[in-house]
Amino acid sequence: MTERIAVPRTPDATDATDTSDDDGRLPPPRLALDGRTWKEIAHLLTNLPMATFGFMYVVTVLAVGAGLAVTVVGLPVLAFGLLGARQLGKFERGRARMLLGVRIDEPSPLPLRRGGLLSWLWSSLKDPVGWRTVLYDLIRLPWGIATFTITFISLFLLWPVLPFLARGLTTVDRVLVRGLLSPSDELERRIAELESDRGVVVDTAAADLRRIERDLHDGAQARLVNLAMGLGLAKEKLLEDPDAAAAMVEEAHGEVKLALQELRDLARGIHPAVLTDRGLDAALSAVASRCTVPVKVTADLATRPAAAIEGIAYFTVSELLQNVSKHSGAGSASVDVWRSGDRLLIQVRDDGRGGARLDGGTGMAGLADRLGAVDGLFVVDSPEGGPTTVTAELPWRDRGSEASSPAGRTRSRA
Repeated sequence: MTERIAVPRTPDATDATDTSDDDGRLPPPRLALDGRTWKEIAHLLTNLPMATFGFMYVVTVLAVGAGLAVTVVGLPVLAFGLLGARQLGKFERGRARMLLGVRIDEPSPLPLRRGGLLSWLWSSLKDPVGWRTVLYDLIRLPWGIATFTITFISLFLLWPVLPFLARGLTTVDRVLVRGLLSPSDELERRIAELESDRGVVVDTAAADLRRIERDLHDGAQARLVNLAMGLGLAKEKLLEDPDAAAAMVEEAHGEVKLALQELRDLARGIHPAVLTDRGLDAALSAVASRCTVPVKVTADLATRPAAAIEGIAYFTVSELLQNVSKHSGAGSASVDVWRSGDRLLIQVRDDGRGGARLDGGTGMAGLADRLGAVDGLFVVDSPEGGPTTVTAELPWRDRGSEASSPAGRTRSRA
Protein backbone atom coordinates (compact mmCIF):
# COMPACT_ATOMS: atom_id res chain seq x y z
CA MET A 1 0.00 0.00 0.00
CA THR A 2 1.46 3.33 -1.07
CA GLU A 3 1.56 6.07 1.54
CA ARG A 4 0.83 9.61 0.31
CA ILE A 5 2.66 12.49 1.99
CA ALA A 6 1.30 16.02 1.61
CA VAL A 7 4.01 18.60 0.77
CA PRO A 8 3.15 22.25 1.39
CA ARG A 9 3.09 24.26 -1.89
CA THR A 10 5.32 27.32 -2.18
CA PRO A 11 3.67 30.24 -3.99
CA ASP A 12 5.45 31.12 -7.25
CA ALA A 13 5.75 34.42 -9.03
CA THR A 14 2.48 33.90 -10.86
CA ASP A 15 0.66 33.46 -7.61
CA ALA A 16 2.14 36.64 -6.28
CA THR A 17 1.01 38.48 -9.35
CA ASP A 18 -2.44 37.11 -9.11
CA THR A 19 -2.61 38.07 -5.43
CA SER A 20 -1.68 41.69 -6.25
CA ASP A 21 -4.30 41.82 -8.96
CA ASP A 22 -6.92 40.57 -6.63
CA ASP A 23 -6.61 43.59 -4.30
CA GLY A 24 -8.18 45.87 -6.95
CA ARG A 25 -5.35 48.49 -7.14
CA LEU A 26 -4.49 50.15 -10.55
CA PRO A 27 -1.17 51.60 -11.74
CA PRO A 28 -0.80 55.41 -11.32
CA PRO A 29 -2.29 57.45 -14.16
CA ARG A 30 0.03 59.26 -16.63
CA LEU A 31 -0.38 61.46 -19.70
CA ALA A 32 -0.06 59.81 -23.07
CA LEU A 33 1.86 62.87 -24.40
CA ASP A 34 4.76 64.58 -22.67
CA GLY A 35 4.97 68.26 -21.79
CA ARG A 36 7.07 69.18 -24.81
CA THR A 37 4.52 67.72 -27.19
CA TRP A 38 1.68 69.58 -25.48
CA LYS A 39 3.63 72.85 -25.87
CA GLU A 40 4.07 72.15 -29.56
CA ILE A 41 0.34 71.42 -29.88
CA ALA A 42 -0.45 74.69 -28.09
CA HIS A 43 1.80 76.56 -30.50
CA LEU A 44 0.11 74.99 -33.51
CA LEU A 45 -3.38 75.77 -32.19
CA THR A 46 -2.48 79.42 -31.50
CA ASN A 47 -0.99 79.83 -34.97
CA LEU A 48 -4.38 80.63 -36.46
CA PRO A 49 -5.38 83.59 -34.24
CA MET A 50 -1.87 85.03 -34.32
CA ALA A 51 -1.53 84.58 -38.08
CA THR A 52 -4.97 86.13 -38.66
CA PHE A 53 -4.18 89.17 -36.52
CA GLY A 54 -0.74 89.63 -38.12
CA PHE A 55 -2.09 89.29 -41.65
CA MET A 56 -4.89 91.81 -41.04
CA TYR A 57 -2.46 94.27 -39.44
CA VAL A 58 0.08 94.04 -42.26
CA VAL A 59 -2.49 94.27 -45.04
CA THR A 60 -4.12 97.28 -43.38
CA VAL A 61 -0.81 99.09 -42.91
CA LEU A 62 0.36 98.40 -46.44
CA ALA A 63 -2.97 99.35 -47.98
CA VAL A 64 -3.31 102.60 -46.03
CA GLY A 65 0.37 103.53 -46.39
CA ALA A 66 0.45 102.80 -50.13
CA GLY A 67 -2.90 104.49 -50.72
CA LEU A 68 -1.80 107.65 -48.94
CA ALA A 69 1.74 107.61 -50.32
CA VAL A 70 0.82 110.43 -52.72
CA THR A 71 0.25 112.66 -49.70
CA VAL A 72 2.50 113.58 -46.80
CA VAL A 73 0.55 111.22 -44.51
CA GLY A 74 1.27 107.91 -46.26
CA LEU A 75 4.97 107.57 -45.51
CA PRO A 76 4.65 108.31 -41.76
CA VAL A 77 1.79 105.79 -41.56
CA LEU A 78 3.98 103.17 -43.23
CA ALA A 79 6.93 104.02 -40.96
CA PHE A 80 4.83 103.64 -37.80
CA GLY A 81 3.36 100.45 -39.26
CA LEU A 82 6.83 98.98 -39.61
CA LEU A 83 7.56 99.89 -35.99
CA GLY A 84 4.40 98.00 -35.01
CA ALA A 85 5.53 95.05 -37.14
CA ARG A 86 8.74 95.01 -35.08
CA GLN A 87 6.60 94.54 -31.96
CA LEU A 88 4.67 91.70 -33.59
CA GLY A 89 7.98 90.03 -34.39
CA LYS A 90 9.07 90.47 -30.78
CA PHE A 91 5.87 88.76 -29.57
CA GLU A 92 6.34 85.88 -32.04
CA ARG A 93 9.92 85.37 -30.89
CA GLY A 94 8.68 85.21 -27.30
CA ARG A 95 5.97 82.68 -28.21
CA ALA A 96 8.49 80.52 -30.04
CA ARG A 97 10.87 80.75 -27.10
CA MET A 98 8.21 79.72 -24.58
CA LEU A 99 6.47 76.94 -26.56
CA LEU A 100 9.10 75.69 -29.01
CA GLY A 101 12.31 76.34 -27.09
CA VAL A 102 13.74 78.44 -29.93
CA ARG A 103 16.22 80.97 -28.52
CA ILE A 104 16.55 83.96 -30.83
CA ASP A 105 18.33 87.17 -29.95
CA GLU A 106 16.43 90.40 -30.29
CA PRO A 107 17.52 92.57 -33.24
CA SER A 108 19.22 95.86 -32.60
CA PRO A 109 16.92 98.88 -32.20
CA LEU A 110 16.73 101.46 -34.90
CA PRO A 111 19.79 103.74 -34.69
CA LEU A 112 19.21 107.28 -33.50
CA ARG A 113 20.10 109.58 -36.36
CA ARG A 114 20.63 113.29 -36.36
CA GLY A 115 18.66 115.27 -38.87
CA GLY A 116 15.19 115.44 -37.40
CA LEU A 117 11.97 113.82 -38.55
CA LEU A 118 12.99 113.19 -42.14
CA SER A 119 16.10 111.27 -41.11
CA TRP A 120 14.10 109.13 -38.67
CA LEU A 121 11.41 108.55 -41.30
CA TRP A 122 13.94 107.39 -43.88
CA SER A 123 15.70 105.00 -41.48
CA SER A 124 12.31 103.55 -40.43
CA LEU A 125 11.24 102.96 -44.02
CA LYS A 126 14.52 101.14 -44.74
CA ASP A 127 14.31 98.98 -41.60
CA PRO A 128 15.08 95.38 -42.72
CA VAL A 129 13.76 93.91 -39.46
CA GLY A 130 10.33 95.48 -39.96
CA TRP A 131 10.09 94.37 -43.59
CA ARG A 132 11.09 90.79 -42.74
CA THR A 133 8.35 90.71 -40.10
CA VAL A 134 5.86 91.98 -42.69
CA LEU A 135 6.85 89.11 -44.99
CA TYR A 136 6.55 86.66 -42.09
CA ASP A 137 2.99 87.81 -41.30
CA LEU A 138 1.94 87.69 -44.97
CA ILE A 139 2.94 84.07 -45.50
CA ARG A 140 1.79 82.87 -42.08
CA LEU A 141 -1.97 82.99 -42.67
CA PRO A 142 -2.30 79.93 -44.97
CA TRP A 143 0.19 78.05 -42.85
CA GLY A 144 -1.67 78.98 -39.65
CA ILE A 145 -4.96 77.73 -41.10
CA ALA A 146 -3.33 74.45 -42.22
CA THR A 147 -1.58 73.76 -38.90
CA PHE A 148 -4.67 74.59 -36.83
CA THR A 149 -6.89 72.31 -38.93
CA ILE A 150 -4.48 69.37 -38.94
CA THR A 151 -3.77 69.62 -35.22
CA PHE A 152 -7.41 70.02 -34.21
CA ILE A 153 -8.53 67.00 -36.26
CA SER A 154 -5.59 64.92 -35.03
CA LEU A 155 -6.58 65.54 -31.40
CA PHE A 156 -9.73 63.44 -32.00
CA LEU A 157 -9.01 61.17 -34.96
CA LEU A 158 -5.24 60.79 -35.35
CA TRP A 159 -4.04 61.03 -31.77
CA PRO A 160 -1.71 57.98 -32.02
CA VAL A 161 0.42 59.85 -34.57
CA LEU A 162 -0.18 63.32 -33.14
CA PRO A 163 3.30 63.61 -31.53
CA PHE A 164 4.96 62.96 -34.88
CA LEU A 165 2.68 65.40 -36.70
CA ALA A 166 3.28 68.08 -34.06
CA ARG A 167 7.03 67.64 -34.28
CA GLY A 168 7.03 67.87 -38.07
CA LEU A 169 4.76 70.92 -38.24
CA THR A 170 6.63 72.82 -35.53
CA THR A 171 9.91 72.10 -37.32
CA VAL A 172 8.58 74.22 -40.19
CA ASP A 173 7.58 76.88 -37.65
CA ARG A 174 11.10 76.87 -36.22
CA VAL A 175 12.59 77.34 -39.69
CA LEU A 176 10.26 80.28 -40.43
CA VAL A 177 11.01 82.00 -37.14
CA ARG A 178 14.76 81.56 -37.47
CA GLY A 179 14.78 82.57 -41.13
CA LEU A 180 12.59 85.69 -40.96
CA LEU A 181 12.60 86.87 -37.36
CA SER A 182 16.25 86.33 -36.45
CA PRO A 183 18.52 89.36 -36.48
CA SER A 184 20.98 89.48 -39.37
CA ASP A 185 24.03 89.32 -37.10
CA GLU A 186 26.57 89.64 -39.87
CA LEU A 187 24.75 92.54 -41.52
CA GLU A 188 24.22 94.38 -38.23
CA ARG A 189 27.83 93.80 -37.22
CA ARG A 190 28.94 95.18 -40.56
CA ILE A 191 26.69 98.23 -40.21
CA ALA A 192 28.09 98.92 -36.74
CA GLU A 193 31.65 98.62 -38.08
CA LEU A 194 30.93 100.99 -40.96
CA GLU A 195 29.36 103.54 -38.62
CA SER A 196 32.40 103.33 -36.36
CA ASP A 197 34.78 103.57 -39.34
CA ARG A 198 32.91 106.59 -40.64
CA GLY A 199 33.44 108.29 -37.28
CA VAL A 200 37.16 107.46 -37.43
CA VAL A 201 37.44 108.89 -40.95
CA VAL A 202 35.64 112.10 -39.94
CA ASP A 203 37.78 112.52 -36.82
CA THR A 204 40.98 111.84 -38.76
CA ALA A 205 40.09 114.35 -41.46
CA ALA A 206 39.27 116.98 -38.84
CA ALA A 207 42.55 116.29 -37.03
CA ASP A 208 44.50 116.61 -40.29
CA LEU A 209 42.82 119.92 -41.08
CA ARG A 210 43.67 121.23 -37.60
CA ARG A 211 47.28 120.09 -38.01
CA ILE A 212 47.60 121.83 -41.39
CA GLU A 213 46.06 125.00 -40.00
CA ARG A 214 48.39 124.93 -36.99
CA ASP A 215 51.48 124.33 -39.13
CA LEU A 216 50.55 127.17 -41.47
CA HIS A 217 49.79 129.57 -38.62
CA ASP A 218 52.83 128.79 -36.51
CA GLY A 219 55.29 128.17 -39.35
CA ALA A 220 55.10 129.65 -42.81
CA GLN A 221 52.56 132.35 -41.95
CA ALA A 222 54.64 133.64 -39.02
CA ARG A 223 57.77 133.69 -41.16
CA LEU A 224 55.98 135.57 -43.95
CA VAL A 225 54.76 138.17 -41.44
CA ASN A 226 58.33 138.66 -40.17
CA LEU A 227 59.49 138.86 -43.78
CA ALA A 228 56.98 141.63 -44.56
CA MET A 229 58.02 143.58 -41.46
CA GLY A 230 61.70 143.17 -42.27
CA LEU A 231 61.26 144.33 -45.84
CA GLY A 232 59.25 147.34 -44.59
CA LEU A 233 62.08 148.35 -42.25
CA ALA A 234 64.64 147.81 -45.00
CA LYS A 235 62.64 150.09 -47.31
CA GLU A 236 62.67 152.87 -44.69
CA LYS A 237 66.45 152.56 -44.16
CA LEU A 238 67.28 152.19 -47.82
CA LEU A 239 68.20 155.89 -48.26
CA GLU A 240 69.38 156.63 -44.71
CA ASP A 241 71.54 153.54 -44.08
CA PRO A 242 72.07 151.41 -47.19
CA ASP A 243 74.31 148.93 -45.35
CA ALA A 244 71.68 148.22 -42.66
CA ALA A 245 69.02 147.93 -45.36
CA ALA A 246 71.15 145.41 -47.24
CA ALA A 247 71.59 143.36 -44.05
CA MET A 248 67.85 143.39 -43.51
CA VAL A 249 67.22 142.26 -47.09
CA GLU A 250 69.74 139.45 -46.60
CA GLU A 251 67.95 138.38 -43.45
CA ALA A 252 64.61 138.54 -45.27
CA HIS A 253 66.06 136.33 -47.99
CA GLY A 254 66.92 133.72 -45.39
CA GLU A 255 63.39 133.91 -44.01
CA VAL A 256 62.02 133.32 -47.51
CA LYS A 257 64.11 130.17 -47.86
CA LEU A 258 62.93 128.87 -44.50
CA ALA A 259 59.30 129.65 -45.33
CA LEU A 260 59.60 127.82 -48.65
CA GLN A 261 61.14 124.80 -46.91
CA GLU A 262 58.32 124.71 -44.38
CA LEU A 263 55.74 124.95 -47.18
CA ARG A 264 57.44 122.04 -48.97
CA ASP A 265 57.41 119.97 -45.80
CA LEU A 266 53.76 120.80 -45.27
CA ALA A 267 52.91 119.84 -48.86
CA ARG A 268 54.86 116.60 -48.44
CA GLY A 269 52.83 115.86 -45.32
CA ILE A 270 49.58 116.37 -47.24
CA HIS A 271 50.53 114.34 -50.30
CA PRO A 272 54.11 114.08 -51.54
CA ALA A 273 54.74 114.89 -55.19
CA VAL A 274 57.06 111.90 -55.59
CA LEU A 275 54.19 109.58 -54.67
CA THR A 276 51.98 111.05 -57.38
CA ASP A 277 54.71 111.15 -60.02
CA ARG A 278 56.71 107.96 -59.40
CA GLY A 279 54.61 105.70 -57.22
CA LEU A 280 54.92 103.90 -53.91
CA ASP A 281 58.39 102.43 -54.45
CA ALA A 282 60.11 105.78 -55.00
CA ALA A 283 58.08 107.52 -52.28
CA LEU A 284 58.95 104.89 -49.67
CA SER A 285 62.60 105.06 -50.66
CA ALA A 286 62.49 108.83 -50.09
CA VAL A 287 60.97 108.26 -46.64
CA ALA A 288 63.63 105.65 -45.83
CA SER A 289 66.40 108.08 -46.79
CA ARG A 290 65.25 110.43 -44.02
CA CYS A 291 65.24 107.70 -41.35
CA THR A 292 68.06 107.76 -38.79
CA VAL A 293 68.78 104.02 -39.23
CA PRO A 294 69.60 102.12 -42.44
CA VAL A 295 66.38 100.96 -44.09
CA LYS A 296 66.04 98.47 -46.94
CA VAL A 297 62.93 99.00 -49.07
CA THR A 298 61.53 96.28 -51.33
CA ALA A 299 58.38 96.97 -53.33
CA ASP A 300 57.14 94.08 -55.46
CA LEU A 301 54.21 95.65 -57.28
CA ALA A 302 53.46 95.01 -60.94
CA THR A 303 50.87 97.81 -61.02
CA ARG A 304 50.02 100.79 -58.88
CA PRO A 305 47.01 100.61 -56.54
CA ALA A 306 44.34 103.28 -56.33
CA ALA A 307 45.55 106.67 -55.21
CA ALA A 308 43.71 106.51 -51.86
CA ILE A 309 45.19 103.09 -51.00
CA GLU A 310 48.62 104.23 -52.14
CA GLY A 311 48.41 107.30 -49.91
CA ILE A 312 47.36 105.29 -46.85
CA ALA A 313 50.22 102.84 -47.44
CA TYR A 314 52.71 105.69 -47.75
CA PHE A 315 51.66 107.46 -44.56
CA THR A 316 51.53 104.15 -42.67
CA VAL A 317 55.14 103.35 -43.55
CA SER A 318 56.18 106.96 -42.88
CA GLU A 319 54.69 106.86 -39.38
CA LEU A 320 56.24 103.47 -38.63
CA LEU A 321 59.70 104.60 -39.73
CA GLN A 322 59.38 107.69 -37.55
CA ASN A 323 58.69 105.37 -34.62
CA VAL A 324 61.77 103.33 -35.57
CA SER A 325 63.87 106.52 -35.51
CA LYS A 326 62.49 107.85 -32.22
CA HIS A 327 61.72 104.83 -30.05
CA SER A 328 63.22 101.56 -31.27
CA GLY A 329 66.98 102.01 -30.78
CA ALA A 330 67.41 99.77 -33.83
CA GLY A 331 70.53 99.33 -35.94
CA SER A 332 68.67 98.48 -39.13
CA ALA A 333 65.16 98.16 -40.51
CA SER A 334 63.40 96.88 -43.61
CA VAL A 335 60.18 97.66 -45.47
CA ASP A 336 58.51 95.08 -47.72
CA VAL A 337 55.47 95.85 -49.87
CA TRP A 338 53.74 93.31 -52.09
CA ARG A 339 50.37 92.30 -53.46
CA SER A 340 48.62 89.06 -52.52
CA GLY A 341 45.36 88.51 -54.37
CA ASP A 342 43.07 91.44 -53.65
CA ARG A 343 45.15 92.71 -50.70
CA LEU A 344 48.15 95.03 -50.41
CA LEU A 345 50.52 93.87 -47.68
CA ILE A 346 53.11 95.98 -45.88
CA GLN A 347 55.66 94.66 -43.39
CA VAL A 348 58.08 96.86 -41.44
CA ARG A 349 60.78 95.15 -39.34
CA ASP A 350 63.49 96.50 -37.08
CA ASP A 351 66.05 94.91 -34.76
CA GLY A 352 65.41 97.33 -31.91
CA ARG A 353 64.53 96.81 -28.26
CA GLY A 354 60.90 95.80 -28.96
CA GLY A 355 58.03 96.30 -26.54
CA ALA A 356 55.89 98.28 -29.00
CA ARG A 357 52.14 98.18 -28.30
CA LEU A 358 49.02 99.67 -29.80
CA ASP A 359 48.39 101.55 -26.56
CA GLY A 360 51.99 102.63 -26.12
CA GLY A 361 51.44 106.24 -27.15
CA THR A 362 53.47 106.00 -30.39
CA GLY A 363 50.57 106.64 -32.75
CA MET A 364 50.03 102.97 -33.62
CA ALA A 365 46.47 103.01 -32.32
CA GLY A 366 45.69 105.80 -34.76
CA LEU A 367 47.25 103.80 -37.59
CA ALA A 368 45.13 100.79 -36.66
CA ASP A 369 41.99 102.95 -36.70
CA ARG A 370 42.85 104.44 -40.09
CA LEU A 371 43.47 101.04 -41.65
CA GLY A 372 40.32 99.64 -40.06
CA ALA A 373 38.31 102.46 -41.66
CA VAL A 374 39.12 101.04 -45.12
CA ASP A 375 38.74 97.34 -44.19
CA GLY A 376 42.42 96.98 -43.45
CA LEU A 377 44.30 95.11 -40.72
CA PHE A 378 47.13 96.19 -38.45
CA VAL A 379 49.14 93.64 -36.43
CA VAL A 380 52.05 94.39 -34.10
CA ASP A 381 54.49 91.64 -33.01
CA SER A 382 57.03 93.22 -30.69
CA PRO A 383 58.31 91.09 -27.78
CA GLU A 384 60.54 92.66 -25.17
CA GLY A 385 64.10 92.67 -26.48
CA GLY A 386 62.94 92.71 -30.10
CA PRO A 387 62.75 92.36 -32.96
CA THR A 388 59.60 94.26 -33.92
CA THR A 389 57.47 93.28 -36.90
CA VAL A 390 54.47 95.37 -37.91
CA THR A 391 52.19 93.99 -40.62
CA ALA A 392 49.59 96.15 -42.34
CA GLU A 393 47.03 94.90 -44.83
CA LEU A 394 44.94 97.04 -47.16
CA PRO A 395 42.32 96.16 -49.77
CA TRP A 396 43.67 96.35 -53.29
CA ARG A 397 41.84 98.58 -55.73
CA ASP A 398 43.14 99.03 -59.26
CA ARG A 399 44.13 102.43 -60.46
CA GLY A 400 42.77 101.67 -63.92
CA SER A 401 44.65 102.72 -66.99
CA GLU A 402 47.26 104.75 -65.10
CA ALA A 403 50.88 103.87 -65.60
CA SER A 404 52.24 101.10 -63.43
CA SER A 405 55.27 101.48 -61.25
CA PRO A 406 58.38 99.35 -61.81
CA ALA A 407 58.19 96.08 -59.95
CA GLY A 408 60.63 94.42 -57.69
CA ARG A 409 63.06 97.33 -57.32
CA THR A 410 65.13 97.37 -54.16
CA ARG A 411 66.89 100.37 -52.66
CA SER A 412 69.07 100.49 -49.60
CA ARG A 413 70.45 103.28 -47.49
CA ALA A 414 73.56 102.50 -45.46
